[in-house]
Amino acid sequence: MADECFRHPRLAAVYDALDPDRSDLDAYVRAAREFGARRVVDIGCGTGVFALLLAARGIEVVGVDPARASLDVARAKPGADRVRWICGDATGLPPLWADLATLTANAAQEITGPDAWRATLRAYGALRAGGHLRFETRDPARRAWEEWTPEASRHTTEIPGHGAVESWVELREVRGPLVTFRWTYVFAADGQVLTSDSTLCFRERQEVEADLAAEGFEVVEVRDAPDRPGKEFVFVARRGEGTGAGAGTVA
Repeated sequence: MADECFRHPRLAAVYDALDPDRSDLDAYVRAAREFGARRVVDIGCGTGVFALLLAARGIEVVGVDPARASLDVARAKPGADRVRWICGDATGLPPLWADLATLTANAAQEITGPDAWRATLRAYGALRAGGHLRFETRDPARRAWEEWTPEASRHTTEIPGHGAVESWVELREVRGPLVTFRWTYVFAADGQVLTSDSTLCFRERQEVEADLAAEGFEVVEVRDAPDRPGKEFVFVARRGEGTGAGAGTVA
C-alpha cells in the first residue's frame, strides 16, 4: 500500500510543490537515451514527473503507481494523454516489451518485504529480453536517516491555490534494514494537520546483486548518483535473453 503522502488527495496535490527539485531525474532521462529506449515502464511513477519528461521526448511511456490520488494529479497535467497510466504495482503488469524499466527516487526502497521485492523483480516480464532495468538505493553505510530530523527539515512552502504548508520529517524507528519515519504537514489555510508514515529498506549492494541474478538479470554496472555522490548505489541491469516478455513469458 502506498504511503499517505501519495494516497491522500490533499497531500498528493501539493507533493510536487514540496519537492520541486527533480534534478535527480536527469540521469534517468540520459539513461533512456543511452539505451535507445523507445518504450519505458516507470514503476512508482507518482505524480508523473518523469513519465511526462520522457513522453515529451517522443518516448512511449507506461506509468504505474498504486496511489490513485497521485495518478489523478499526473493525469491532470499537460501532455498526460501521451502516457498510459496504470493504477497498481509491477506484479500486475501485462507483457509490455519495454526497452527500459525504472524505479526512480525511493521507489525501490519502498518495497520493503523480501518476498514483495523479489516478486517485483520477477514481474519484469513487462521488460523485453535484453532490456534494461535502472533503479537507485541508498548505501546503508552512509546512515542517511541520522539527518532526518525536524530541526534539519522544517520549512514552510507557499503553494498557489493551497496557501502556506509547513512540513518536517521525524525518524521513528530503525529495525535492521528497515527505517521508519514520519512527515507532518500543517495547512495554514484551515489548520489541518496531516501525517504520513513511510518505511524504507536499506539493502546492501551484494544483496541487491544476488536478487537481480536470481531473477534472471545481469548486473551491467553499479553507478554513483550524480545528485548524491557517494551516498547511493545506482543499479543498471539487463534482462537475460532467455527471460522476459520478449521470450514469451507473462508477468
